[in-house]
Amino acid sequence: MFKRILIANRGEIALRIIRACRELGIESVCVFSEEDRGADYLKLADKAICIGGAAPKNSYLKSDRIIAAAEVSGAEAIHPGYGFLAENHQFAEKCRTCNIEFIGPSADAMRQLGDKASARGIAKKAKVPIVPGIETLPEDEEELMVAVEKIGFPVMIKAAAGGGGRGMRIAHSKTHFKAALSQASQEAEAAFGNKTLYIEKLIEKPKHVEVQIIADNHNNIRHLGERDCTLQRRHQKLLEESPSPMIDSRTRRDLCTYAVRLAKTASYSSAGTVEFLVDEKGKPYFIEVNARIQVEHPVTEEVSGYDLIREQIRVAAGESLEFTQRSVQPTGHAIEARINAEDPAANFRPSAGPLDKFRVPGGPGVRVDTHGYQGMRVSPKYDSLIAKLIVHRPTREEAIRTMKRALREFEIAPIKTTIPFILRVLDHPDFVAGKIDTGFVERALLSDV
Repeated sequence: MFKRILIANRGEIALRIIRACRELGIESVCVFSEEDRGADYLKLADKAICIGGAAPKNSYLKSDRIIAAAEVSGAEAIHPGYGFLAENHQFAEKCRTCNIEFIGPSADAMRQLGDKASARGIAKKAKVPIVPGIETLPEDEEELMVAVEKIGFPVMIKAAAGGGGRGMRIAHSKTHFKAALSQASQEAEAAFGNKTLYIEKLIEKPKHVEVQIIADNHNNIRHLGERDCTLQRRHQKLLEESPSPMIDSRTRRDLCTYAVRLAKTASYSSAGTVEFLVDEKGKPYFIEVNARIQVEHPVTEEVSGYDLIREQIRVAAGESLEFTQRSVQPTGHAIEARINAEDPAANFRPSAGPLDKFRVPGGPGVRVDTHGYQGMRVSPKYDSLIAKLIVHRPTREEAIRTMKRALREFEIAPIKTTIPFILRVLDHPDFVAGKIDTGFVERALLSDV
């Protein structure tokens, strides 16, 4: 087992990893930017090292500085968390070249799965159903249009190196296609430095369901069930739950089987998430793999009882998974709400500033993952997520009730947050009935905003 791990991230995920290290008897080293100097969570790390200015490109994205910090501190491994360099295969390769273990999948697996078009090819090889599409776009415009019309409009244009809804455009007809293609290309290049695109048939009114996997370096792969991520705004997840209330037991079994099969085909190790769309008829389609820990991993931890960060660290240290697939028996129902510093009444505009009041909820079945505290200043430089509120109760009905109670207890002021909006979601009869799709938020809750 490692003696010391460097955490190449910030905020709540950095704190989550610090806590896992403490429980495993591992020292933690946290890097931080000038903007995060003095952050409360840094006090819990065994050592903290400043690596640059506020902008991520000057700190959390500076791979050479992060590796140097690991070498100076004597860290044997680097945990990237999520975001920043978590899915950067070149960073993973650099770490291992410097004899520092990267806590995540191999650089080769990340390279193959990080490119969405390549991931579709792996899924085909694994006999996992994929959305009809075009992985390599013909340079000739007429040839491309013929290929697109063969799939049939509407289509979704996506960045091959993308994620988080960036570099994505919908074209409903031939008339809109050229402009959508150009916009997606420009956005992809700006966001990822890679303008490569691929095209998929648009699955209308789908459910978004993902499967959590964990694999070691001894050919053991386990799934820990599925999470429903259908509740989204502009392809950004707002609320996640497990088990999914919108699929039947057969679909659930199929999705988990597909996820393990794909991971095996890609020679995958570490934690990862295999994402699917499920159409109105209940047919699933693979869309992508997130080769890292996810923001919503606590949902799975609550229903499965397994600590995913702990398992990631153990696997990276060369240890075998200690549990069998049969021993994974999810219980109850978990829901996670992302508490973002955004103003829903102003088109979800970021709301930065000091936290004069910050009181977290508690009680049976309530978990809060946050780096927030009274007196902290929410920075406009980073992601707006300030807390994750997770509830775990015996049934979905009870989980919804507990979530509503906990949200009303959560006091954050004077900045605006997404709490009032999430309460609206939880009160909506379609959500309560489990009858929503990925367009539900825009159609039912934002049409009058």
